[in-house]
Amino acid sequence: MKFLVTGGAGFIGSEFVRQAVKQGIKTIVIDKLTYAGDLERLKEVEDKINFYKADITNIEFMEYIFKKEKPNVIVHWAAESHVDRSILDASPFIETNVKGTQFLLDIAKESNIDLFINIATDEVYGELGEEGQFYEDTPLSPNSPYSVSKASADMLGRAYYRTYGLPVITVRPSNNYGYWQYPEKLIPVVILKALNEEPIPIYGTGENVREWLFVSDCAEAVFEIIDKGEVGEVYNVGSGEERKNIDVVKSILNILGKSEDLIEFVKDRPGHDFRYSLNTEKIEKEIGWKAKVKFEEGIEKTVKWYLDNMDWVERKLKYLKDYWDKVYT
Repeated sequence: MKFLVTGGAGFIGSEFVRQAVKQGIKTIVIDKLTYAGDLERLKEVEDKINFYKADITNIEFMEYIFKKEKPNVIVHWAAESHVDRSILDASPFIETNVKGTQFLLDIAKESNIDLFINIATDEVYGELGEEGQFYEDTPLSPNSPYSVSKASADMLGRAYYRTYGLPVITVRPSNNYGYWQYPEKLIPVVILKALNEEPIPIYGTGENVREWLFVSDCAEAVFEIIDKGEVGEVYNVGSGEERKNIDVVKSILNILGKSEDLIEFVKDRPGHDFRYSLNTEKIEKEIGWKAKVKFEEGIEKTVKWYLDNMDWVERKLKYLKDYWDKVYT
């Protein structure tokens, strides 16, 4: 078997690639290396993969890669992924997440592949109140430009299965966290701001709830789905570890020994979804997968990783100040 992994130098994609190499799987990695992509994430496996710096919307180059490498399984992680950036400018999200996915599906359709894993997100469902969960057959109701673009990609994959018989499986993970996450998302932002004794911006009152999935668990779930999943199906991948944003922040401050006085509530994100929660009975019963890492363990590991890798983090910070100013003021 030969895997072609798009977005393989990204946060979650690189974890999947590292695990694939450890399993002895021949792996081709495609990544555009935007601000969020980084080959440092793949340094430990760089001599065991075939890497192409490529934009998935460059259809001619993508066709060349497919013809040269002849992959069996496509695992499509590549995406513009940050809600706040999509609010500032939706165009890159439509270009990469919608058009890029369509191009990949078209090429895969002509390439006689065995399986196309289309990575979506829990955000395609919209939002929940204080009760209830999202099931795989819950109607999609995305609210941000990011989640709309991912819902479009999600539906395109399922349409190509239904219309053309392309062997697509759709995966909808919850919020990932862990090692190597680019410091624009909540957890690394809090860690870095706290370490620098800077105000920590929290949207609204911090009561919004997310389900936190450790990145290694997410990657492992996808391998299980590749092995045991049914073509044409959708699988939620969640942890059951729901936390209010304010409680996530307080957990990090407690680990770092920092004062909660650093917390600064800022104007809420436009269209901010209140809560996400995935029902995972399907993947547990049909595939036998369940998340292993509890939030308390995962957040300890994550904070320690950032403390041990501040050289990498500091190289990223120079690109973030202007962005933070735009988002949080």
